[in-house]
Amino acid sequence: MSEQLPLQFEFRANKTFNDFFAGGNQEIISHLQNSVAGHGELQIFLWGQEGLGKTHLLQACCHQAQSVKRSSFYLDLAVADLPDVDILTGLDNFDLVCLDNIEAIAGDLTWEMAFFHFFNQHRDSEHTLIISAACLPNDIATRLPDLKTRLNWGLTLKIQPLADNDRISALIIKAHRMGFEISPQVGLFLLTHYGRDLSALWQLLEKLDKASLAAKRKLTIPFLKEILGDAS
Repeated sequence: MSEQLPLQFEFRANKTFNDFFAGGNQEIISHLQNSVAGHGELQIFLWGQEGLGKTHLLQACCHQAQSVKRSSFYLDLAVADLPDVDILTGLDNFDLVCLDNIEAIAGDLTWEMAFFHFFNQHRDSEHTLIISAACLPNDIATRLPDLKTRLNWGLTLKIQPLADNDRISALIIKAHRMGFEISPQVGLFLLTHYGRDLSALWQLLEKLDKASLAAKRKLTIPFLKEILGDAS
C-alpha cells in the first residue's frame, strides 16, 4: 500500500451500523454491508436529502471494513475549499473508499479528471467504492461526460426519511444510550419545535442531557421550554 495517506480523515467512533436507525432503509444497509464485506456491488451511489444519515452510513461502512481487516478511507468533499487532488494519491490501493458529497467536485475540471483516473484505477483493482450525494448521478453537473457515466455504474440507492414515529423511537433510544430518559411526548415536542434532522437532534440531546444533570430535573416539556427559551 502507498505510504502517502490522505490527511482529511474525519472518522467518528459513534458512526456505526448499530447506531443507525434504519426505519425503511434496512435493505440499503444490507447492500452496504455486503459490499463492504466484499460480497456485494463494487460501487454504490447513495443519495437523498440532507440530514438523513448518509455521512453516518459511509462512516459505518469504514467501521465495518476495519472489523473485517479491510483497509478503508472516508472523505467528506463538502468543505469550504476542496482539498488538493493529491489527496487521491494512493487511494486506489484501499479496499474501500467512501466519498461523501461527491457533487462538490462538479465543475472543477481538475478534480473531475483526478477523480476519473482514481475511479478507473480503483475499479481495475476490484476495490469497493461508496459515494454519496444529495441528488441522482445524472443531476450532478459534471463537465466530463465520461465521469457522469462512471457515477451511474453500480447500484444507486435512495435513502428514505424516517416516519415521525420512527424518529421519536430513535430519539428515545439515543437518549437511553446516552444515559437518560425521554418520553414519547417529549420526543414529539422536539420534532414539532426543533425540526426533523436527526443529526441536529442528536446535538440537541447532548445539550439537554447537560442541562438536566445541572438542574437535577427530568426532561419534561415545561423544563424543555425553560431551557430552550421556548415559551410556546
